[in-house]
Amino acid sequence: MNCKQFNKIPLEEVLLSLGHLPTKQSEKEAWFINPFANENHASFKINKNLNYWYLHSEGIGGKNVDFMKKYLNASVSEVLLWAENQNFSSFHQQNISNLKEENIFKNYEIIKIENVQHPALLEYLKERNVGNQTQFLYEINYRMNDKNYFGIGFKNDSSGYEIRNKYSKICLGKKDISTIKNDSSSLRVFEGFFDFLSFKNLENELEKEPSDYIILNSVSMIHNIKNSLGKYEKVELYLDNDEAGNRAVEIISNEIQNVKDCRVLYSDFKDLNEYLNQQTSEVQNEFKPRFKR
Repeated sequence: MNCKQFNKIPLEEVLLSLGHLPTKQSEKEAWFINPFANENHASFKINKNLNYWYLHSEGIGGKNVDFMKKYLNASVSEVLLWAENQNFSSFHQQNISNLKEENIFKNYEIIKIENVQHPALLEYLKERNVGNQTQFLYEINYRMNDKNYFGIGFKNDSSGYEIRNKYSKICLGKKDISTIKNDSSSLRVFEGFFDFLSFKNLENELEKEPSDYIILNSVSMIHNIKNSLGKYEKVELYLDNDEAGNRAVEIISNEIQNVKDCRVLYSDFKDLNEYLNQQTSEVQNEFKPRFKR
């Protein structure tokens, strides 16, 4: 990765990877608590159109490379080495499409949407222990940069699709949350759709009744759901066990009283899918045949 490529990655995504979530945001800008020091007020602003940051409390600003140089107290080469080891989805999108960032979501064509049936995708779902939950998913065949691709699609509320396969993680169309309604007075919130599918496999075991569900599709979308929470009698959060997850739980807990952080269920694991995988592995090992010599 070079400086130009790293500077194209949305700085919001960089901050998210470091565990920082915005305190407020609009289409044009996002405000954060100072990531360089302990402050009580948000003084760090990102201009989304320019992908440029400015820290009002210190009167400094710049692009992604400038930010990480200060954050890591590192050289440019050290920053780029750090960036190489991160899993920035937008950088993978740059590699796939080789298009300018502003055109990346305009230069694709969805060729076919169907039920999940490709053996590779079914095997991938099986590996994640959610192979029985295909009723929530689609198989998306799409064309980008004169090449054909396919993946598992999970539809969001703006008719975009989160696309996953064993080798890629992108979004086609507008990024948004996904809402599944069952006319319930309870709501469960998940970070990614694999966590939601994992919960559906654990629902009976946990003696949980079906509820309404929101899948964020990115923890940075947490602010998009705050206005939807007040109508529910109970809200359960099933987010990741990391700094971003902690911050998201804090944001929602400050908004409403009737919220429960359910991560105690999988406190020793990164997320709900990892917990399900471990549970499934233990059950399979328990029932493996034991042969006597």
